[in-house]
Amino acid sequence: MPRYKLTIEYDGTPFVGWQRQANGLSIQEVLESALLAFTGETRVVHGAGRTDAGVHARGQVAHIDLERDWRGDKIREAMNAHLRPHPVAVLLVEKVADDFEARFSATKRHYLYRIVNRRAPPTVARDAVWHVKRKLDAGAMHEAAQRLIGRHDFSTFRAAECQANSPVRTLDMLHVARNGDEIDIRTCARSFLHHQVRSMVGSLEHVGSGKWTADDLEGALHARDRARCGVVAPASGLFLMGVDYGEQPFS
Repeated sequence: MPRYKLTIEYDGTPFVGWQRQANGLSIQEVLESALLAFTGETRVVHGAGRTDAGVHARGQVAHIDLERDWRGDKIREAMNAHLRPHPVAVLLVEKVADDFEARFSATKRHYLYRIVNRRAPPTVARDAVWHVKRKLDAGAMHEAAQRLIGRHDFSTFRAAECQANSPVRTLDMLHVARNGDEIDIRTCARSFLHHQVRSMVGSLEHVGSGKWTADDLEGALHARDRARCGVVAPASGLFLMGVDYGEQPFS
């Protein structure tokens, strides 16, 4: 049974998240429905990450198994036709080895968080940013962010409902930069805890506004106490940008 790797883009605003749920429409559900309409097969679309409600993706990765050996471009075009009018698009479909797993074969996940930092509200990007009116010091935010790099117990930045076996993660990069009115926060790691990125971003906002120092951020990390976390940044500003795999998974 051939296995295929899908690279997917979506606007998460109208969805309850990646994972199929009883309380609303998910990205996984619309993909599986499109696949059924195209192939007549009921298949699970296995994602590399279970993004929350309102979180977007420019490079989500998933895998599927199909009975028939299809060309990748045929799968892409057919699925996109059946995905309309949902804001979900299959960008690329590649045949991969049978042992490729979108989630468990991943070696690194890349996220971007966008903050619009100005008095006037955002318009065209209002569902794709966090609007912060008070002036933020992006340089101070970047300097403080380096205190979080490395292998740590990230309990402070972990949602209470997180199901991970351990709060220990290795953060490879956390970079903050201003571009005009926008502050972009980029981060990558092999894996993240539930709400970890949004929790780190909310705490960095405290640094940028002058409420916290870099030492305060580091102290919150070492406290390993969820109550020491800053605000949790809204889902709207978060994008899953891409997923890396150590070896080429193609068959």
